[in-house]
Amino acid sequence: MLRAFLLVGGLLVSTLPFAAHAADAPPGKACEDDAGWNDPATPLRVYGNTWFVGTCGISALLVTSDAGHILIDAATPQAGPQILANIRALGFKPEDVRAIVFSHEHYDHTGSLAALQRATGAPVYARAPAVGTLKRGTPDRSDPQLEVSEPIAPVERVVTLADDGVVRVGPLALHAVASPGHTPGGTSWTWRSCEGDACHQMVYADSLTAISDDVYRYSDEQAHPGYVAAFRNTLARIASLDCDVLITPHPSASKLWSRIGPGARAPLSDTGACRAYADTATQRLDKRLADEAATTTPAHP
Repeated sequence: MLRAFLLVGGLLVSTLPFAAHAADAPPGKACEDDAGWNDPATPLRVYGNTWFVGTCGISALLVTSDAGHILIDAATPQAGPQILANIRALGFKPEDVRAIVFSHEHYDHTGSLAALQRATGAPVYARAPAVGTLKRGTPDRSDPQLEVSEPIAPVERVVTLADDGVVRVGPLALHAVASPGHTPGGTSWTWRSCEGDACHQMVYADSLTAISDDVYRYSDEQAHPGYVAAFRNTLARIASLDCDVLITPHPSASKLWSRIGPGARAPLSDTGACRAYADTATQRLDKRLADEAATTTPAHP
């Protein structure tokens, strides 16, 4: 029997050949921008070989090929069965997922990583700052939201990815864009999807909001040296990306439901979307830093 070969994380893996046969799922109820994180969504094609398999409130994407698939994000602990059902509803098999990546190490995006890894057998790829959190199931004080974070099931097989590494499965190549800010291990992803000769540069941009618990201060350089500078570098990089189609971990942050699905009324592609997304986040970071400065207690001699 002939075998296909695929490259995953630099390793050549032999697999039995299979074909990816998929069809758009029947139209379902449109998702609302204020949907709950676990509200069910009908899986659907975003563009080309990029598919939405998450919930109405939290994104999960499947990027497919005849040599295997890559799953992006794992939503909440409760969403794992729905993600698997959505993959199957599109005509794909979870066991043909060869790699799993994610946006950032909070439970609403990594909550089902361990379960999805068990279901697919795929390794999870993470930048170094997120590896410990995934393996422990809990963050540390480098995470701005430590005090309000929910634990996740520890992930067993985590492959450390370079800050701007590439995850490859057959013809698929997902390029990581290190995006520290919302969390230390935040990562955005870019790849190309085509329909015939018409190709779009897809961007899955991480959350860029400067949100924290009541203890963390972004401006505390002694406690978090260089973090604001790294955050600003993230914003500049996202703004400058080649960006035809923007998708975000929370669909509402990129107005996804106005562009795909039954309620779509706006164009899918907007080449200025990444810059606008980063500009808005920059304004919010500036406000957060100004608020911190205004509440700083003066030192007494």
